[in-house]
Amino acid sequence: MGILEKIADIEAEIARTQKNKATEHHLGLLKAKLAKYRVQLLEPKTTAAKGEGFDVMKSGDARVVMIGFPSVGKSTLLNKITKTESETGAYEFTTLTCIPGKIEYNGASIQLLDLPGIIEGASQGKGRGRQVVAVARTADLILMMLDATKSDIQKELLERELEAVGLRLNKRPPNIYFKVKKGGGIAFNATCKLTHLNERLAYQILHDYKIFNAELLIREDCTVDELIDIILGNRKYVTCLYCYNKIDAITLEEVDRIARQPYTEVISCSADLNLDGLIKSIWYHLDLLMLYTKRRGEQPEFAEGLIVRQNSTIEHICHAIHRSLATNFKYALVWGTSTKHNPQRVGLTHVVHNEDVVQIVKK
Repeated sequence: MGILEKIADIEAEIARTQKNKATEHHLGLLKAKLAKYRVQLLEPKTTAAKGEGFDVMKSGDARVVMIGFPSVGKSTLLNKITKTESETGAYEFTTLTCIPGKIEYNGASIQLLDLPGIIEGASQGKGRGRQVVAVARTADLILMMLDATKSDIQKELLERELEAVGLRLNKRPPNIYFKVKKGGGIAFNATCKLTHLNERLAYQILHDYKIFNAELLIREDCTVDELIDIILGNRKYVTCLYCYNKIDAITLEEVDRIARQPYTEVISCSADLNLDGLIKSIWYHLDLLMLYTKRRGEQPEFAEGLIVRQNSTIEHICHAIHRSLATNFKYALVWGTSTKHNPQRVGLTHVVHNEDVVQIVKK
């Protein structure tokens, strides 16, 4: 029996098993086996060659990857908001490779990738699913393109495919400490009341993954799936922005309903509706900051800002300017909302805010 058949059998058993307190333990073990088989399916032992056109070098200040079913307007959007020419057509699978573009906004250079449309079963390798998913795992933000004229079934199917390959959309990692040890057995501790998990089930899941010596500390109530994610350690937590195209073909009431959903933007590529709003939303969800630097005795360089991530420290800024700057760092002077007074003398651990001005002083 192949891996696909084993996955299908386990999914069928999970579907027909009633979900209650008595079956929680059995379902947890089934989910652990299912996750293990999916890892074997997506990460085969033999190294597979990358598909032509998919190996695109990461560039710019951030990478945004467009994912969606065929003919939802991904290539049209790329042409509209970047200077790239991606082939478009009123038929499916017009785009067959990965087409990169660039969005220039607020001084930042954001790489936008147009990927081929994926189909149901992409997580199992159907179509060019594996290549598309491999590129999606490198994204700082996933832009899920959806057709507003169709029901939310597209969104549900895409979320299911991405979930199956270890992409966790708009979630944060569970507060669990896990470390494999060389001996001493399994040390299980919990600092909260657990409703979906217990010590016996955690032991059996660890043993199923051939882990017999480990330290496990659960700091918040978590599910079996979240524990498996921590054990596997190859899950990627990424922000996903849902973009509904073709809103000019639906009623205003329906547009209003869709637009009120979290992490959602509504656009029309053909009518050029809300494209600027989409770019602003991409900038916001990427959590990028614009900083300015200045030399001693000179005015700040407002013409050339420095793009960094949210919660960046002075040390991150030193590395962004030059690799050796942190080694010779003495202190920094900062003007802006991150300080108590202007300027404030700070160290490497100081967290900067948007539009702060920074002067680095070397030894």
